[in-house]
Amino acid sequence: MINRRNALGLTVGGLAASAVAAPAIARENALRLRMVTSWPRGRAGPGISAQRVAERINRMAQGRLHVELFAAGEIVSAFGVLDAVSDGTVEMGHSAAIYWQGKMPAASFFTTVPFGLGPVEHQAWIALRGGQELWDELYRPFGVRAFMAGNPGPNMGGFFRERVTSLDDLRGRRIRIVGLGAQIFEALGATAVNLPAGEMVTALDRGTIDAVEFLAPASDYDTGLHQHAPYYYAPGFNKPNGPSELLISDAVWEDLPDDLRAIVAESARAEHALALADAHQDNARALDAMLATGNVSIEGFPGDLVSAAREAARDIIDDIAASSDLAGRIVSSYREAQAELRNWSALSSDMARSLVRS
Repeated sequence: MINRRNALGLTVGGLAASAVAAPAIARENALRLRMVTSWPRGRAGPGISAQRVAERINRMAQGRLHVELFAAGEIVSAFGVLDAVSDGTVEMGHSAAIYWQGKMPAASFFTTVPFGLGPVEHQAWIALRGGQELWDELYRPFGVRAFMAGNPGPNMGGFFRERVTSLDDLRGRRIRIVGLGAQIFEALGATAVNLPAGEMVTALDRGTIDAVEFLAPASDYDTGLHQHAPYYYAPGFNKPNGPSELLISDAVWEDLPDDLRAIVAESARAEHALALADAHQDNARALDAMLATGNVSIEGFPGDLVSAAREAARDIIDDIAASSDLAGRIVSSYREAQAELRNWSALSSDMARSLVRS
């Protein structure tokens, strides 16, 4: 575990020597914290969210705290963010819990799970139904804590180079996909390929993969996926939600005074709300822009594929629930929220669609 001194990476007015020796946080000192991310710099959606979180903290802290942002690969790899914050390489990170599924099978529930909660439902679970406390407990062994800090909204099913007209067509396809969706597509006969965001287009262009499932239209358009595969699939049953997470070292958090803790937490909360609004607007614009090229066709996954995916998802989630006591409590809490919120979610969605049609 990192100690208070090296965790903070303090500088006082640029005088690094005196800062390193500082035993604790003093009000007049400027804390300099490094935040690594899983995203290319400025990437639509999560990349922009990471940037805005850092800027918001810096403005609100008024010189007492400064967060320096680093894109994927500048200090650590896209998938190395949790480890970097946990081992003290850096003090903060911006990523997605879905990437830590290999370390913690239940981690995906704090980003999204197939056929799971939507963005507003997920936020209700985290904020009002004990989800945050379960998240804190899950990450505690790693010495980090997390906050929701951005959300691109419901995701699409991905860009495919060739049409998928039945479940049989999926077999043998190489798909860039992460999280529990990777296990589902493997169960359905595809080959899941785990690639960071910065490598997707090259792999698709070279034909080393046949499809990319990433995020929603704004991020997919910004990445340029529509230029390399013409068939854009829905529904995005793999990721009906997609919050980013702001990570901070427990050692750093414990040394922060209450007002700076509040600034960090509220900066993340504000970004989550703003990012969802941004996503709704930007996804609509990006979808229209892609369709305007004449090179993109919106496709629906065939019914037999969706049915098989739903069954596979149920089995995979049951396995996660059985993996540990904590995982079981996370799955149970999540499913309870889904069951209680389901009717209103369906009715409100139907009302919104009817208003659009009218």
